[in-house]
Amino acid sequence: MKGLFITGTDTGVGKTHIACLLAEQLITECFTPIPRKPVESGCSRNADGQLVAADAQALMQACQYPPPQPVVCPYPLKAAISPAEAARLQGERISLMQLQQACALTESETQNDSARLLVEGAGGFYSPLCADGLNADLAQRLQLPVLLVAEDKLGCINHILLSLQAIESRGLEVFAVVLNQINPASSAMNNASELSQLISQPLIQTHGQQPDLLGAPLIARF
Repeated sequence: MKGLFITGTDTGVGKTHIACLLAEQLITECFTPIPRKPVESGCSRNADGQLVAADAQALMQACQYPPPQPVVCPYPLKAAISPAEAARLQGERISLMQLQQACALTESETQNDSARLLVEGAGGFYSPLCADGLNADLAQRLQLPVLLVAEDKLGCINHILLSLQAIESRGLEVFAVVLNQINPASSAMNNASELSQLISQPLIQTHGQQPDLLGAPLIARF
């Protein structure tokens, strides 16, 4: 498979937002982004009583992906806590193997040379994902390069460096680090400048705008 595993330094850092921007840019570059959000907690019920995975739905829309939600997110969960615990509260047991299988391409997708799989995790890289694994374990099984998203705020450098160490300890390639500015940053703080002196991986900063996530060097790696 060609594609990315999108993870974060924490929950609420903007993984879905960045994944959607990435999908839109891939389409303009003539790639076919294939979304997968195999498990999502904090889902609400629609009028029919079905759990709706909002992040998966956003990613599907950005990817212009027509199949129904269960193909992208077969395990929607109600409680807004870790998927592992949310599944337990629902009386379900979701295994790492099930999540790995949920990320597999369909037969028609494997025949598309332009297809690029975008797998979004849940929470941080070491967050519990299922009964027998973390986000890190699923990423390791998929063997996809990792896009690490962090909120551009005070303290994020520590979280980024720890996450990079964890990702590399699993033998995974770091595709890039995204500093996602959700709230206005202090004028005295320049995390991008500090980080650029500490890491060797490509660094992308959003500045709260619609960023060009993939310059020519990163596009070439797809």
